[in-house]
Amino acid sequence: MSHQESLTAYLAAFVAELVHCGITDIVVSPGSRSTPMAMVMAEHPDLQVHIHVDERSAAFFALGMAKASNRPVALLCTSGTAAANYFPAIIEARYSRVPLLVFTADRPHELREVGAPQAIDQIHLYGQHVKWFAEMAPPERSNEMIRYVRSVCARAVAIAGQAPAGPVHLNFPFREPLIPRLEDDLFQLTDRPKGYVKVHHGESIINDDQIRQIAEKINRKTKGIIVCGNIDDGCFAEAVTKLSDILKFPILADPLSQLRSGGHNLENIIDTYDTFLRNEDAKKFLKPDVILRFGAMPVSKALSIFLKENLESDQYVIDGGSGWRDPFALSTDMIYSSETLFCQQLSALVEEKTSDHYLKQWLAINELTKENMSIVKDINELSEGKLFSQLVDLLPEGATLFVGNSMPIRDLDSFFLKNKKSIKVMANRGANGIDGTVSTALGAALYSKSLYLILGDLTFFHDINGLFAAKRQQIDINIILINNNGGGIFSFLPQSEHPKHFELLFGTPLDLEFEFAVKLFNGHFTKIKDWDHLKNEMERSKDATGINVYEILTSRDRNRDEHRKFWNSVSQEISKYVKGEQM
Repeated sequence: MSHQESLTAYLAAFVAELVHCGITDIVVSPGSRSTPMAMVMAEHPDLQVHIHVDERSAAFFALGMAKASNRPVALLCTSGTAAANYFPAIIEARYSRVPLLVFTADRPHELREVGAPQAIDQIHLYGQHVKWFAEMAPPERSNEMIRYVRSVCARAVAIAGQAPAGPVHLNFPFREPLIPRLEDDLFQLTDRPKGYVKVHHGESIINDDQIRQIAEKINRKTKGIIVCGNIDDGCFAEAVTKLSDILKFPILADPLSQLRSGGHNLENIIDTYDTFLRNEDAKKFLKPDVILRFGAMPVSKALSIFLKENLESDQYVIDGGSGWRDPFALSTDMIYSSETLFCQQLSALVEEKTSDHYLKQWLAINELTKENMSIVKDINELSEGKLFSQLVDLLPEGATLFVGNSMPIRDLDSFFLKNKKSIKVMANRGANGIDGTVSTALGAALYSKSLYLILGDLTFFHDINGLFAAKRQQIDINIILINNNGGGIFSFLPQSEHPKHFELLFGTPLDLEFEFAVKLFNGHFTKIKDWDHLKNEMERSKDATGINVYEILTSRDRNRDEHRKFWNSVSQEISKYVKGEQM
């Protein structure tokens, strides 16, 4: 049997099994050593091949597709440093629990460590940042090897998708010649043609005795809060809001919890905590005796500090991925259960609270904070805070909002308030980096309705070449570029109190005209003049196609001063309210 026949049969079996396991998308970066896998994948009628020439952007593009579709997406690259360029996205996938299948082509064993070109050590290249690694056997056509390659494929897909989801790495050594034999019956499988092995997942759940004990403890508490971080489960909103109604506990909803927007009950949602939990009087007044926390750690630093300051409270962390989301060692109970099922179990067992006094205190301060937002909304100049306070009105119903890290995600937390528009919010909050944001958003746009990306100038610059995917695949995306000419978040950090080297080391002004970069990818660029101009452009964006970038020029210093003025004003009003309630 020829090498070409073995190569073709082995890879065809793998690709066929990949499709049987539900994989529909593969992002391929062109290269020589990956030729046989790429050619076979391109032949399968049920596999969509997305070409992205930059491996770093390609990996984030796949990450975005996986985030939006909630199913594994595959990646393929050649050997050498091409594989190393996947690393940032793999790290993000690992910590944000996104399923990726990473396929790297490699030199065969005899060409390793002998000076062959494009031969680096790819064994366990990504270390502990992948859930599972396998060095694949060289291609053979024997029945045993066909069963082997199909089993490994099914196992890899299952591990990537099993909670907590994450990346899996398979390394394929290929010998030359690299060209497979593409035949009409390429994907016909003799044994088990509908799939070699099915892996069945079950949702984690705690037993009846454990949930009863938890319910009994919570029944004795009167001042409880529910904290919801990044979580993407379509059934969770109804389950957690029902639990909130029974317990009379407010829900502190992170913007990535998907609880601030939608048709579920918003009555007990607290959405301005990032502002009022900066006030010491409010924190003492609202001190809880029990905390239920779901999802990833919240964006808000003020909320994280509040959690740390209430170490004596019972703190339950509910995690269906069986991780350890407790960076400050606060939890009294770590509960490995589906978040939705836990809410449903607990709702059936706890006693309905008769008093809602504590809940009303949270709601009153939340409303008081909103009343003072006129300070931000009345700003005439183009302003970052005002932009996010207007987003609910500017975005269309059912839009997907992807937000960059640093200041944008924090301003979203502070100023994006609860609404009935069903706006899905996404971000890369696994490792909280700015790299790959454009590419991730474009990948998400393939499985999203009306995607809008908001990011800063440094983040945009960091991944401008990601726009290639939009040009090549004709992806529609609207990008709001906040250009404050540098790293705006550093103006809020202690570094800003040391001006001597601040601009050199932290401000890092780019002084770039982004219009030319956008036009390089056939995009449309608009420099926003004022708020009416933005409103009109956002209205037109609902029917826009291709790449549309709307640049908003702001001032870092003015933005910092506006935020501080707002926080100080709200703090004064809250202190007055708390003192009045305590009299």
